[in-house]
Amino acid sequence: MDFTLSEEHLMAQQMVRDFAQKEIAPTIKDWDRRHETNPAVLPRMAELGILGINIPVRYGGQGFDYITLALVCEELERVDTSLRVIMSVHMGLNSMALLQWGTEEQKQRFLVPQARGEKYAAYALTEPDAGSDPVRLRSTARRESDVYILNGEKMWISLATKAHNILVFAKTDPHAEPAHKGITAFMITRDMKGVTTGDIHGKLGVRAGSTGWIAMQDVEVPVENRIGEEGEGFYIAMSCLDNGRYTVGAGAVGLIRACLEDSVRYANERVTFGQKIGHHQLIKQKIAYMQQWYDAARLLVLRAGWMKNMGQRNTRETAVAKWFATDMSVKAALEAVQIHGAYGFSDEYDVERYLRNAKGAVIYEGSSEIQQLIQADYALGYRKDRPLRCELPAYDPEFWQNEG
Repeated sequence: MDFTLSEEHLMAQQMVRDFAQKEIAPTIKDWDRRHETNPAVLPRMAELGILGINIPVRYGGQGFDYITLALVCEELERVDTSLRVIMSVHMGLNSMALLQWGTEEQKQRFLVPQARGEKYAAYALTEPDAGSDPVRLRSTARRESDVYILNGEKMWISLATKAHNILVFAKTDPHAEPAHKGITAFMITRDMKGVTTGDIHGKLGVRAGSTGWIAMQDVEVPVENRIGEEGEGFYIAMSCLDNGRYTVGAGAVGLIRACLEDSVRYANERVTFGQKIGHHQLIKQKIAYMQQWYDAARLLVLRAGWMKNMGQRNTRETAVAKWFATDMSVKAALEAVQIHGAYGFSDEYDVERYLRNAKGAVIYEGSSEIQQLIQADYALGYRKDRPLRCELPAYDPEFWQNEG
């Protein structure tokens, strides 16, 4: 087993690190305080090719593999979670769904401009009364000739007011048994008649990120905008979460690293009782745990990424990576605040922002409690992966890097 990153991996990682550290880090604290998204972020990520980093060149992307996606997410969240959230929704939850489930026509119409960064993408599953239990969603889609009429409301949607294309889920058969077979997926555009969006304010964390709601009132969606077949929406949504959770776990690795690096720096500067606090045993203990959490979380994420590259189903492995990495990111942030003492309780240092941001990831895209149930069900034999009609394609350099 070879853990060595390729030259291509390191090149992409360094490019994103330079962007995040040099262009975003100097002002991210100000945007966080203002609860606003820097309008230059999305265009700049598009310009650098980050928004299509692991999409095949023939579909407008950069042709890198799934490991590269993890490295990108780690570097982005090392600076701020709001940057990684963009990758989770635009890439993990939407573009990769098109790569897996979209027809060739849909890939050309939606995926190509998204991978080029000409269009931004979002994913809308959660509703006011449907989060961890998506089968409870109330949005409906009624077919009339060559269109579907969509009605409903989505909540806690990242990039709701910024995205051009939105992957939404609605019930085409409210009476289906079992209920999840009545859900269907659609790609809508924010400029469609009957679509309205708004921002959510007052969030604990990810304040520099865009989070909002989407309302649909008699929205006419062409049949050719349906992703997959009628009744496949639940399976599509869950496969999207395999990819979204992968990016969240990878980002949490970056947040743990941020806590570790900032704490090491502070421990080598702060002096108490006549010596740098890094020499105190209890500070060393906290630093040691952070290093352990970082190493373990990173390995779990890279294992899931390797499985994606091989074309292997990785629902369990991705779930445990997301669960462990996000839980440890909260612990790392708490320890970082403790190491910084009173300064950690103020926004003079970044660690208080790390703590606020970390809390969100143990809730969204499958809470830590949901991840625990998933792992228990696999261990007990209650859950088994069933083959999907469309599996996420394995990474094939010849295909990914060929313009076609």
